[in-house]
Amino acid sequence: MRLVKYRGYWCAAWVEEGGTVRRSLRIASTESRERAERALIDFKAALRKPAETVADIVDLYLADKDETATSPARLRDAWKPLKPFFGHLRPEHVTRQLCRDYAAQRRQGGRQDGTIRKELGTLRAALRWHNKATPAVVELPPMPPPRDRVLTRAEVDKLIAAADAPHVKLAIRLLWATAARKEAILGLQWSQVDFERGIIRLAQDDDGKKRKNRGIVPFGPRLRGELTEAKAAALTDYVIEWGARRVKAIRTGFDRACRVAGLKDVSPHVLRHSAAVAMVEAGRPMDEVGQLLGHSDVSVTYRIYARYSPDHLRETASVLD
Repeated sequence: MRLVKYRGYWCAAWVEEGGTVRRSLRIASTESRERAERALIDFKAALRKPAETVADIVDLYLADKDETATSPARLRDAWKPLKPFFGHLRPEHVTRQLCRDYAAQRRQGGRQDGTIRKELGTLRAALRWHNKATPAVVELPPMPPPRDRVLTRAEVDKLIAAADAPHVKLAIRLLWATAARKEAILGLQWSQVDFERGIIRLAQDDDGKKRKNRGIVPFGPRLRGELTEAKAAALTDYVIEWGARRVKAIRTGFDRACRVAGLKDVSPHVLRHSAAVAMVEAGRPMDEVGQLLGHSDVSVTYRIYARYSPDHLRETASVLD
């Protein structure tokens, strides 16, 4: 095992099954090598001590993903309801029936199968990260049918007008105008906004690293004006801020705007989906839509959005006319 610098952090690295494995020591690469070496000693000691419970394993998994996952906070949120149910167990005690009992309990608490599936998926990922041949059997609920909630442009404008807090209003504008994920917008820094070229580099993360599945999005005069106004009043490096602090969640303000606007079944992701549908319905090329959405493979864009194209299956259906 050796000490290396990787993606801005000191890491422990070793060869396993013909490939290099790296584990972040959670020490910035700008820190001294001496401090990193002490952390490496602690890391080796932790490896020699077997993780006894699911909670031990997930804690190690989350620490590792803090430096590599697109949204570490989402993983931690998924673990919160899982911990009291599974945390005290050993991996071999995690069974199919126990997962079904967990799902039933969460349903009684009003959670949908999509949410439960993400939670149990996090548990499964952590256990497999720790041991590819884990004895745990994690069963996920069936994939729920996709929700096809699509906002019209008029509904989007109504939602923006209903947002009473400036940071929530700007976040909604950006969610719609960029078709980006919520995490990308809340992590957006002013260094990613190129006023001269009129583009937002969502692919560059808030720590300067490149992120997969994020696009480079042009912005028009209306959004330019709103961004210019926000930049003039900015007190932090983040585009979405409130009280001179970065905003990490807009759930309360967003839900309040939905209630005021009289819109149901709307989440920040619905804005991304609705923006994509609007582009496809306007006849924009599918590969361009995919690039803006940050899809690495245009087949993903076709699979989800082709049915919204005004010409989708038109020529085929004409055979039956």
